[in-house]
Amino acid sequence: MSIPHLVVVMPAFNEAEGIAGFIDEIRDCVTPLVERVTFVVADDQSTDGTAAALADITDVQVERQAVNRGHGPTALAAYRAGLALSPDVLVHVDGDGQFLGTDFPVLLRALASSDADVVHGVRGGRTDPWYRKVLTGCVRLLVALASGRGVPDVNTPLRAYRPEVAQALVSAVPDESLVPHVHFSLAEVHSGFTVRYVRVRSIPRRGASTTGTMWGRGPRIALPPARLRTFAVEALGEVWRTSLSPTAPLRGIHLIPDAPAGAAKP
Repeated sequence: MSIPHLVVVMPAFNEAEGIAGFIDEIRDCVTPLVERVTFVVADDQSTDGTAAALADITDVQVERQAVNRGHGPTALAAYRAGLALSPDVLVHVDGDGQFLGTDFPVLLRALASSDADVVHGVRGGRTDPWYRKVLTGCVRLLVALASGRGVPDVNTPLRAYRPEVAQALVSAVPDESLVPHVHFSLAEVHSGFTVRYVRVRSIPRRGASTTGTMWGRGPRIALPPARLRTFAVEALGEVWRTSLSPTAPLRGIHLIPDAPAGAAKP
């Protein structure tokens, strides 16, 4: 297989310690499968020099956000900037580097060999704090009960998309969404898109500082931080209103047959 133009999009906040090395690792692993790769980093007003750490890398495009808005809106901004480059395949991954570069060719081959619309990297061996795993499990259960179908890793940040599918999903989700990937997963189920799930390895965040994550760092933190508790309540409410309730606007996203790529209808 040979992909003419692969675009990898990353939201990032204070990831100067590890993001350049992560990008190098991805590039090394996908080069045999692609003719060209471009990395688009949406920098959510980092204060540690994340943009400067990427300044001299020729295939990296940094999109610094006007204000700090959090992971969800920044991920959507990364998608939009990546889609503007007219990729043949678009991959999303968080800039904290919690994946191995060797898993990226696995996603790309799965997307090509199965004629899938999207491939999710299902995380194994997660080292996140217990409360983050509990939150993910609760969302997964809620999704299964409401949609009648389980999604193995409903909020995974590692995804490979055909660009017209990514465009339809990004266009349908509110710009300020806290958990766009949960909405994407649900819309994929309801839309009838062909979704493949492949197992990938989850590793600890690259970098020693704690400033790049709102989730906490490991088992020594006994309780979830107050900011995360507030986020969880708001995110669950958003998922119900936007994707799960009987009148949710995202319950019926579909590509329009014979329409230009990226066109969608509710």
